[in-house]
Amino acid sequence: MTTSVPSIVFSPTGAAAPAESAILAGVLTDMNAAFGGGMSTSLSSPQGQIAQSLTAIVGDKNSEVLEIVNQINPDIASGRWQDAIGRIYFIDRIAASGTLVTATCIGLVGTVIPAATLAQDTSGYQYASLNSATIGAGGTVDIDFQCLTTGPIGCPIGALNIIYKGIVGWDSLSNAAAGTPGVNVESRSDFEFRRKNSVGINSLNSIQAVRAAVLSVVDVLDAYVDDNSTNAIVNKGSTSFPMAANSIYVAVAGGAAADVAYAIWSKKSLGCQYNGSTTYTYTDTSGGVIPYPTYVINWVTPAALPVYFAVSITNNPVLPSNIATLIKQAIVDAFNGVDGGTRARIGSTLVSGRYYAGVNATDTNVEILSIFLGPAASPTGTSLAVGIDQRPTLDSANIAVTLV
Repeated sequence: MTTSVPSIVFSPTGAAAPAESAILAGVLTDMNAAFGGGMSTSLSSPQGQIAQSLTAIVGDKNSEVLEIVNQINPDIASGRWQDAIGRIYFIDRIAASGTLVTATCIGLVGTVIPAATLAQDTSGYQYASLNSATIGAGGTVDIDFQCLTTGPIGCPIGALNIIYKGIVGWDSLSNAAAGTPGVNVESRSDFEFRRKNSVGINSLNSIQAVRAAVLSVVDVLDAYVDDNSTNAIVNKGSTSFPMAANSIYVAVAGGAAADVAYAIWSKKSLGCQYNGSTTYTYTDTSGGVIPYPTYVINWVTPAALPVYFAVSITNNPVLPSNIATLIKQAIVDAFNGVDGGTRARIGSTLVSGRYYAGVNATDTNVEILSIFLGPAASPTGTSLAVGIDQRPTLDSANIAVTLV
């Protein structure tokens, strides 16, 4: 049996569905032939109503077919389709992880604060220290803590200030910058970012291999990897970090020290130097000979870089009363990649244009005059270069919304 309804066309450029007007014309032609000709084609007639319903059914199914076809493309795939593509590269979607925050711990010089030490914020959430640290000569030490409750839980400035279980010599702690929010489950955009970088995970002696391995570590929120192949120190990034000669540079936010150290050690080039003050001594037991060789692995724990926003919109009386709150949340979502776009990352350049769409979407009556961002209050710039040793953070309190 033949039909006048046009089909989906598959070509080297992809799949293309016919317009619903063409489908409707084909359905009417088929029905007219079935009734022996002379059928009324008025859409208000019973036959026309049936033809429109059939057209809608065919159109919906065509859309579903196109959706499936598009899911084969890694740039578009999501959900289980994206998971399936990831399995080709032997990677799984990363589970939810907790908010990461750097706290300054104050106490007696020489006091050791072990890894997994617990602190608590003002909202009752508990955080565990990621690495062991010793209070230095100035009576302070900065330690990264990760929230035990997963998800994008906010940790504003000064919120992490309670020692959950006391250690002799440790007096207090507080965070001078807002935490980097955790994630619920790895988003579509973050999964694709990691998949693209994962192609080097099966190789050795390359920054791509190290980056892929580190990004696969549980609870790692972000990582930046570079190298210096010269025989001299080279200053790199917007903060001019002095990268040692013949060295690999790894900056990691989150993750257990032992896991991060092994990921770096297992993929780096032989004999190269490290950068950074975060250390872990890794023992290689694979050779089976005692005493086992040990290696001190170094990397950079990026310092929190608070980012400030200044948003100006036209004052319109029809705007909702909570428009400022809506705009702040839209910027926070875009900053953290919750909106499906690229989130702020170590060593990246943040641009104000990234945030226009989210702000516009808060209300149809929003008219943006300007969006500025920078490292200090009342910013006037439209871009911000994040250092390779910096982790951008955002507290909604650092977003100023002005109605002009």
